[in-house]
Amino acid sequence: MMRPRVLVVDDEAPNRLLVRRILEPLNYDVTEAADGQAALALMELQLPDIVLLDLNMPRMDGHAVVQILKSNPRTRLIPIVMLTSADQFLDRIRAVEYGVDDYLAKPFNPVELTARVKSLVSLKQFTDELEHASKVIEGIAVVVESRDRYTGNHCKRLGAYAVRVGRLLGVGDEDRRILQLGGVLHDLGKIAVSDTILNKPGRLTPEEYEIMKSHAAVGSELLRNLRTLERVIPLVRHHHEKLDGSGYPDRIGGKELSLLVRITSVVDVFDALHSKRPYKEGMPVDQCFSILREESQKGWWDIDVVEALQKTLTQGGIEEASTG
Repeated sequence: MMRPRVLVVDDEAPNRLLVRRILEPLNYDVTEAADGQAALALMELQLPDIVLLDLNMPRMDGHAVVQILKSNPRTRLIPIVMLTSADQFLDRIRAVEYGVDDYLAKPFNPVELTARVKSLVSLKQFTDELEHASKVIEGIAVVVESRDRYTGNHCKRLGAYAVRVGRLLGVGDEDRRILQLGGVLHDLGKIAVSDTILNKPGRLTPEEYEIMKSHAAVGSELLRNLRTLERVIPLVRHHHEKLDGSGYPDRIGGKELSLLVRITSVVDVFDALHSKRPYKEGMPVDQCFSILREESQKGWWDIDVVEALQKTLTQGGIEEASTG
């Protein structure tokens, strides 16, 4: 088993040496950096499991390092312990606001240091396992979609459309990431639908349609215990709900459906209308939006999302099935 990697960032060599002497006998792999810029350069080569970060350093202080690490999806989940002096209370509060996971006042107690490091490294390892599980689920979703030879790259297109609409509506970076994942995973529950139904060359019977409808609930249940995907679950479960409460599986509507869900629903319907299926030809874009507006007037969809989708497609073009 690999030793947990600790990056110590402090401009004072004796402090770095002290941490090394405390942690290396406990089977930690300790790497040193004398300032923030050196630390960021080291992390380009190898990511640590935890960062012990001094506050006051030349060239780049601890606050600047925290802001960079916590704003980068590649490093934002790495726990950071800020090392401060006892009289830097306001700086510690500021550090917490920036996303620091813990802090230690200098001179620190070796027992306290090892306890904090052990706890946060264990949490990081657990988070890494969840991230790995999330990637596995995404891979399964791609395989599930490949079973349906009629939908092409529907899930990938849906994620791309949703991100574009979200950007136009002012949705933040993290929410756009959720939209992209929601697009990839929204049909995950079709793993429980037989190939016979998925690939039927014609319309489904009422009984078959009920089985097909179960995919929204099944997909959300498959994700239920994955903490890193908990914000994606509503998009998977509710992408067939309607604002008037006439959708499925829970028949909820209105304010119960978040903007991210409403975006996912509209782009899903658009792509279904625009795509060719064995029982229908793909509709022209103008006709798709005519239908979406009519259904918005019925109270099904968010008209602001519909208009935003049309605007972004006008600006950026259509994600064709042949190219994904």
